[in-house]
Amino acid sequence: MARNEDIIVGLDIGTTKVCAIVGKITNVGIDIIGIGTHRSIGLRKGVVVNIDSTVDSIKRAVEEAELMSGCEIRSVYAGIAGSHIQGLNSYGIVAVKGGEVDEYDVKRALEAARAVAIPLDRRVIHILPQYYMVDDQDGVKEPIGMSGVRLEAKVHVVTAAITSVQNIIKSINRVGLDVNDVILEQMASSETVLSQDEKELGVALIDIGGGTSDIAVFAEGSIQHTHVLPLGGNYVTSDISVGLRTPVQEAEKIKIKYGCAYTKMIPQNEIIEVPSVGGRNPRNISRQVLGEIIEPRVEEILSLALREIVKAGYDDLLAGGVVLTGGTAMLEGITELAEQIFNSPVRKGCPAGVGGITDVINHPMYATGVGLVVRGSNDYSDFKMDRSERKILRGLKTRIKKWFNDFF
Repeated sequence: MARNEDIIVGLDIGTTKVCAIVGKITNVGIDIIGIGTHRSIGLRKGVVVNIDSTVDSIKRAVEEAELMSGCEIRSVYAGIAGSHIQGLNSYGIVAVKGGEVDEYDVKRALEAARAVAIPLDRRVIHILPQYYMVDDQDGVKEPIGMSGVRLEAKVHVVTAAITSVQNIIKSINRVGLDVNDVILEQMASSETVLSQDEKELGVALIDIGGGTSDIAVFAEGSIQHTHVLPLGGNYVTSDISVGLRTPVQEAEKIKIKYGCAYTKMIPQNEIIEVPSVGGRNPRNISRQVLGEIIEPRVEEILSLALREIVKAGYDDLLAGGVVLTGGTAMLEGITELAEQIFNSPVRKGCPAGVGGITDVINHPMYATGVGLVVRGSNDYSDFKMDRSERKILRGLKTRIKKWFNDFF
């Protein structure tokens, strides 16, 4: 297989599936050239509970992605979720040396904001700048070069349980892969499903996965709030399995094929076939019955998300509406139900801004994986720029040394 320095791989390790997305950096952007998915059986609510099963799922997804892309995968950007994720806003204040803000001052302000009291069993995984204040001038997005004597940074700090992060990294390492970075999943999804206009106006991203629903609120161009609800699509499947007395695997198929989160959209006389357990014959039921099982659970998830946004005080900032992503977002009628609950415009978020096999990845369930590739490409560009700058600096030093020797 070919190895290429311009290859970026995102690994979305979810409760229901493991998805590996391979992207290639081109002159015009990113092309998605490979994808591999496999059922995940080693996680519960986004947290690893069986390392061996998780390793096997990762290995199979990566092998499929390698086969499709024709590239050898050596390292990945991994997504992380789960109810152990916590976010909080923090401030950092430093004195500006020299009367003009430089890059070192910004780094010191971010480090000062990072110094929050967190338990010993947790680690900081993201420091996300919201805005800066130079003396009395607030709302500054780029303070470098401004004159002042005091710099204040307001940031959003995301922390995670150390053991959960270590288990994700350990599972990936046991497949023989390096982890470039661990990225919050709703942050990754936002890279590819939200526009900059939505982030400026104010928007809530709700990524409804199998075991968790991840919330991220953006306003004024930056992230303001994050939260993880321990509820997801698996709970809908479980309700269908119990309510219709059918195996869980069959309940998942029924949810995908016939599920509707808004019963008013279901035709009155539509009948579906439901497999029974214990070798009994399949039964015919009204699709309305299925809708009456699904709607209350989806309504509960969305209502809890709204309650969290209201509790954080950001419900009045959602001029851009709500964007739903994740596998459960494909349920018919979910946007109509969400519009009633949030009283705001709601749309489904599919990956955008990338090339390649767009017809394959044009699905909310791939938003996190594609977002990890985009996030990774930004880091790669920064690294490449730094490497180029170092090369230029080394060349400049060589020329200066030569000039100096020639002169003397």
